[in-house]
Amino acid sequence: QVQLVESGGGLVQAGGSLRLSCVASGRIASIKAMGWYRQAPGKQRELVATITSGGSTNYADSAKGRFTISRDNAKNAVYLQMNNLKPEATAVYYCHARLVPIVLFSSATDYWGQGTQVTVSS
Repeated sequence: QVQLVESGGGLVQAGGSLRLSCVASGRIASIKAMGWYRQAPGKQRELVATITSGGSTNYADSAKGRFTISRDNAKNAVYLQMNNLKPEATAVYYCHARLVPIVLFSSATDYWGQGTQVTVSS
């Protein structure tokens, strides 16, 4: 069974920083890509940033220049460094991984973490 566990959320004042971490565990053959999504109250879940196993990154326009995604392939971990946070960044942040579990004839499958709350006060 595969699990994604996030950590690092919390309450921060506008202009502050937070670092989110996510570790994938379980019977994993390979991880194609990992990333972060967020969902604010009353809104749909949206992309924040993604990173492939080769290190290629993609950011939402709202994250460019202030957020940095990184990955440790040896630890099956992904990180999101968020700087100069704004109140509109308040949301539940979800870790995502597209990976191949160690199951006979399995293919790449999407997995999600439980989410971690990020609250930015003005």
